[in-house]
Amino acid sequence: MRNRLFTALFAILSLVLINRTFAQTTLVNPILTGFYPDPSIVRVGTDYYLVNSTFSYFPGIPVLHSKDLKNWKQIGNVIDRPSQMDFMGERLTRGLFAPAIHHYKGLFYVTCTDIDHDGNFIATAKNPAGPWSNPVKLPQVRGIDPSLYFDEATDKAYVIYNSDAPDRKPLYSGHRTIQIYELDYKTLKVVGEQKQLVNGGVDLSKKPVWIEAPHIMKRNDWYYLYAAEGGTSLNHTEVVFRSKSVWGPFVPYENNPILTQRGLPADRKDPITSAGHAQFIEGPDGKWYAIFLAVRPYEGDYYNTGRETFIAPVTWKDEWPIVDPDHKVIQYTYPAAWKEVKPKDALPQSGNFSYTLRFDKTLDPSLLFMRTVDSSSFSLSKKNGLTLKLKPETVMDMGNPSFIGKRQQHLYSTAETELTFAPKSEKEKAGLMIFQDERHFYLLSKSTAQGKEVLQLFRSNPKDKSMELLTEVPLTSKAGKVGLRIASQGGTYSFSFSDDTKNWKLLKDDVDAKFLSTKEAGGFIGCLYGMYATSSGEPTTNSASFQYLTYKGDDPMYRK
Repeated sequence: MRNRLFTALFAILSLVLINRTFAQTTLVNPILTGFYPDPSIVRVGTDYYLVNSTFSYFPGIPVLHSKDLKNWKQIGNVIDRPSQMDFMGERLTRGLFAPAIHHYKGLFYVTCTDIDHDGNFIATAKNPAGPWSNPVKLPQVRGIDPSLYFDEATDKAYVIYNSDAPDRKPLYSGHRTIQIYELDYKTLKVVGEQKQLVNGGVDLSKKPVWIEAPHIMKRNDWYYLYAAEGGTSLNHTEVVFRSKSVWGPFVPYENNPILTQRGLPADRKDPITSAGHAQFIEGPDGKWYAIFLAVRPYEGDYYNTGRETFIAPVTWKDEWPIVDPDHKVIQYTYPAAWKEVKPKDALPQSGNFSYTLRFDKTLDPSLLFMRTVDSSSFSLSKKNGLTLKLKPETVMDMGNPSFIGKRQQHLYSTAETELTFAPKSEKEKAGLMIFQDERHFYLLSKSTAQGKEVLQLFRSNPKDKSMELLTEVPLTSKAGKVGLRIASQGGTYSFSFSDDTKNWKLLKDDVDAKFLSTKEAGGFIGCLYGMYATSSGEPTTNSASFQYLTYKGDDPMYRK
């Protein structure tokens, strides 16, 4: 009897100790909701650092930090000074493509492509929060999506990238290659000649398209080259090759692709699509995980939140990596055998959440400007919040309008602010917008019409630099303040206002959201809720103040 009691007590104590040692948490997908495409990740000790594409938004390339792969805090941006780089004159879907982050011998490296001007470059920093160096160009590396591989055994570095078809003579549209150069990591200059590692993709006879976003890692004497294939939409995949030498030849895995969502039933509930552009990382439990992009459409291939950052476990089978072989469908949650670590003062990034940004001291690093930052065009104070000077530039131009935006991170969301603004002419407008690109947006703004203050809702005309007035109402408040609210409901938006900052009135609902989808607008970016002030081409000294920005996300797949 005593032996049985001792055995039972020992079992209970063992379970308690195991649970304390291997605390459980739940990873929630996406780990970064909204416009966070092309993720790249590096582990340094017990710390994880992740970067994403920002295209022509500024600051460029956010750097996020985590201890648990679940909770992320943005600690800086790689391109945060106009002296490093700006994107004036470029469409917002151009700019910076597919960064990759690395760490070697105490130094952080980020490689990236400025698609229209500077080409491929490297920036470095001792502290990932910054400051980061000015970009160092890699003129010989002609292509996109560069990443680095540091071989500790030989103390050599390599740059791997997507490039043209052999002899620049593609056999079909989308025919690309993966190339490699040795890199002197001390001088940041290439060494020797480039060599082709992959031609076309897994099987050239099947005309694979857009082999890109390559990474190399070494495990058990094998060099693994893995990359995206199929384009970044519904046919997106991740494929893997391996070799005994970093120079190849690389042999493809016979069961490629190792990650994809193509070919799944279109009517599945809460679908996740377009998965690819992955990078492998070792988790706190010693097991491997893939960080990759995917999207959450609200219907078919329609989505406004852009490409988001996801996570899934990796299983090694016969010395080949496979992403989540237990499920054909990417899961919204995965169990993780480690303790959750929540950073202080971090905005939430996954699941349903809400927050309010105050503008009394500093701007949150996740807020985005168009193409560069003009510090003279805005100010912060506890009394007035964010004050934007009206600029002649509009969001339809290719310059730097008075615009500061925050990502739409849910299919069902609301953004709300309180505006103080006294327009002096019909061309002066300030308000809140939901913005996809220069030709696709809705603007809820205060202005004047026939000498009276009004609230107007505009829709952009993608055929030219103009806006269509959808509706207009007079404003009767003498306080000069008006509450503005935009809500997304999957395939529609609604617009509301409050002329006493307490009671809300619906201005217009069931407004077409597909107009702002990536499918209709094209490009690679996602929607932003933006605070905006313009004088529509005319000079002015007027300004508009935004007291706060409140965001709420409430997607059905996260509701308990």
